[in-house]
Amino acid sequence: MIQVFIDNQSVKVEKGSTVFQACTKAGVEIPRFCYHERLSIAGNCRMCLVEVEKSPKPVASCAMPVMEGMKIKTNTALVKKAREGVLEFLLINHPLDCPICDQGGECDLQDLTMVYGADTSRFSESKRSVKDKELGPLVKTVMTRCIHCTRCVRFATEIAGVQDLGTVGRGKETEISTYLKKIFDSELSGNVIDLCPVGALTSKPYAFHSRSWEIKSTETIDLSDSLGSNIKVDVRGSSILRILPRLNESINEEWISDKTRFSYDGLQHQRLYHPMIRKNGYLEKVSWQEALQEVLHKLSLYAKESTVAVLGSQVDVESAVVTKEFLTKLGIHQLYFEKHWNAVTGILSSNQLNDHSTKNYLLNQSIPGLEEVDTCLLVGVNPRFEATLVNTRLRKRYLQGNFQMACIGPELNLTYPVKHLGNDINLLLQICEGRHPFSKFLAKTKKSIVILGNHLFRKESSHGIYDLVQEMTKRLPNFNSFNFLHSSAGLTGYLEAGILNDRHVCNQQISNTSKNLLLFSIGSDDLDIPVDSSNCLVYLGHHGDKCASHADIILPCAAFTEKENSTYLTIQGQSQFTKLVFYPPADAKEDWEILQVLSEMNQTALPYQSKKEVQSTIHQMYSPWIYPQGQYKQAKWKDLQEPKWKSWICNDPLSVEVDHLNYYQTDVICRSSMTMAKCIKANFLNSKSKSH
Repeated sequence: MIQVFIDNQSVKVEKGSTVFQACTKAGVEIPRFCYHERLSIAGNCRMCLVEVEKSPKPVASCAMPVMEGMKIKTNTALVKKAREGVLEFLLINHPLDCPICDQGGECDLQDLTMVYGADTSRFSESKRSVKDKELGPLVKTVMTRCIHCTRCVRFATEIAGVQDLGTVGRGKETEISTYLKKIFDSELSGNVIDLCPVGALTSKPYAFHSRSWEIKSTETIDLSDSLGSNIKVDVRGSSILRILPRLNESINEEWISDKTRFSYDGLQHQRLYHPMIRKNGYLEKVSWQEALQEVLHKLSLYAKESTVAVLGSQVDVESAVVTKEFLTKLGIHQLYFEKHWNAVTGILSSNQLNDHSTKNYLLNQSIPGLEEVDTCLLVGVNPRFEATLVNTRLRKRYLQGNFQMACIGPELNLTYPVKHLGNDINLLLQICEGRHPFSKFLAKTKKSIVILGNHLFRKESSHGIYDLVQEMTKRLPNFNSFNFLHSSAGLTGYLEAGILNDRHVCNQQISNTSKNLLLFSIGSDDLDIPVDSSNCLVYLGHHGDKCASHADIILPCAAFTEKENSTYLTIQGQSQFTKLVFYPPADAKEDWEILQVLSEMNQTALPYQSKKEVQSTIHQMYSPWIYPQGQYKQAKWKDLQEPKWKSWICNDPLSVEVDHLNYYQTDVICRSSMTMAKCIKANFLNSKSKSH
């Protein structure tokens, strides 16, 4: 620590800190445009000028390191005049767009000019004009407003890992450009909107819809992937106008993916508003009483062993638990997850994941802890598209140096180098037995992790893969070597509450050719539906997607933005809760409430009158670690009694759950989003132009 003096106030800061950081620690606000805490220092704007004793002129505080005994002044006449001059130069070519600019009310240039700028300008020359760039369907550009802070360039290069943005020209001809005529091809592109200190980069879907002072903000969480990014939803009336990131250092920092940021319009399209029953081949609107009576009638017609319930990827823990208890009271024990419901040998429906040993199904290395590992092996997973902000952390670790990323499965483009070992499950066996060159490399590492994707466990050899990877990671020095990366927001909660069936119940091998089946789809829209006239599908969901089009009975439910205090677990096992943005539309209800009323009508009433009572039961009977919020469960290894992985392993290529082809349509909300549809089209055209 070294001592410096800021406006005659003594402050101790770490050696190597900048003057800007020292001022921030002392509580002194320094204006800036180009500086950002998570980006490299550029020193472009000169707005952060301060006076340093014995320096002949003001210095840029963001680029000047502190020295012992340095005396810094931030509010002298020289500093004020320097900042006023900087703003005068920045406004030479800046257009007078404030009344029509989307950034109005949230513009750093506007705010700082009001505080530090002059009331007149000495320049009378014509302002220059710059041609707008086409960055794709998400980011709108008005490049005449650009002040060349290069935040967007540094973000694209350092955080997103794509070389799409840069500066061309020199002097007054300098422009921010894409070099070649192409879109900003990144799943994180929307973050440049938040970074831009002026109105040069704004949101296309949000353009000209509202002013910042007209909207109401609600802090909640995102369900587009398993990360549980913290977000802020801005609404006016009953319409979502935009979604912004909310700072959470342990999860998403201050970034969110484009899918999180722009898929919100899907919440307003293709919604289910009223209960419906299929009559004479057509779905007709009915009352809740009639719809629930019809469900009970169907329950009386089908055998218990032929009744199955499937949970979707965005169902909250409370609804999942109430579903299980409702089915249990009826004597039905077949409850599955949508992507594994007919996978007889799927590990996600095995006893290994039902023993509350969270080590078996969590990302055991914390998300911030990913920045400390020295080696990472991916097995059948693509973090760039399955959990974008996890990939961002791994890229940050790569930029620090001395980091090796390897993968088994399809070749991956993760925005940083990846050593592709092959696409053969037998490679895992070779590494575990020390017969592969990568084994020697792993033996020398101090902090290595293995990350598995849940798509891996749809395979027949899933049990062998699971046991084999556990055996391999036990030999690594790091306790948190074994890591699961789910692609679904709800799955961690289902596993923690222990509500999925074990593999022995699955042995009847329900498939898409099954007959005489009563199927309850609880928010499941990615279900391979058995098509047969003898089957009946009861759909509880919020969108008219694949399952709704085949349903015999539809019970409309609330989306995650329409639920208050519903529980979801992150891939780290951390509990998070939704907040009510606005009420469910028309007759839609929350899933657990529908099942509660259904149980009462069936004379098998569940003992719940409120969500708090459901949460209390979960805490006492299912998992004490889900509540209170933010608490982590201490993970412990599950001892393998009889490792049989050698007999299970077979030569079978791997695939991944999500890639660049289906990234924008991974759930029903994305598939209903017009903005996501535009992204798919732009991605296709961009890929086509690259091939030529």
